[in-house]
Amino acid sequence: MIKAIIIDDEPLARLIVQEYLQAYPEITVVQECFDGFEGIKAIQQHHPDLIFLDIQMPKINGFEMLELIEEPPAVIFTTAFDEYAIRAFEAHAVDYLLKPFNKQRFEKAIRKWLDQHAGPPQQTHAGPGTANSSPAPNHSRENTRALLETASHSPSQQHRIVVKTGGKIKIIPVEDIHYLEASDDYVKIHTHNGAFLKNKTMSYFEQVLDNTQFVRTHRSYILNVQQVTRIDPYEKDSHLCILQSGAQVPVSKAGYVKLRAVLGL
Repeated sequence: MIKAIIIDDEPLARLIVQEYLQAYPEITVVQECFDGFEGIKAIQQHHPDLIFLDIQMPKINGFEMLELIEEPPAVIFTTAFDEYAIRAFEAHAVDYLLKPFNKQRFEKAIRKWLDQHAGPPQQTHAGPGTANSSPAPNHSRENTRALLETASHSPSQQHRIVVKTGGKIKIIPVEDIHYLEASDDYVKIHTHNGAFLKNKTMSYFEQVLDNTQFVRTHRSYILNVQQVTRIDPYEKDSHLCILQSGAQVPVSKAGYVKLRAVLGL
């Protein structure tokens, strides 16, 4: 049995997917979800093989939901027109259904995923020329991660950061960020409401955040220039930025050059 979950805030859209899936008895819909919050819980509970995911949803969008899942399942996106998102889909061979879609287009997406899910025949140890249908490694998760990296550069994805903390989901507007700090395999996001961890890299945030507002002052720090109250000399060619919160953020020699340029000093 192939387990599937439908995540879409439109009841009619969920109904259409259910109807079209009746032609595939090997696929069982274990749950329908109306938003990303419910979708995360359902994925953690059922560990589906495949999800049908809308992008434009209330609370958190489909991309933000996927970012919060450590091992995302295979995804077939269902979405209204979004030029940037579609470029991201096509670049990473993740299939998508552009609303409104018909049964033929739906079947094409399902057949494509079923072919990938089954994998090509592989040699067994029974002897030369003998093959079986054991599944090949599935690249859906790698495709999903690559897609999220591409989609994160969309302007609609750059105004907030979604994190999980204590089992809850928190949405952080970028203007609330004081600074970001490297923390092992995570980035610690410091805000006036505390610090939160995100499973991303400093390079990722350096690329997606507005470079007129956020400056990487040090290999381990990115700060919001709106939070700077003064810049003090420190050891050798380095400096310290003193923020409105009283936090001190290191500034390397190269970071000082970038900071001065953004501040117009």
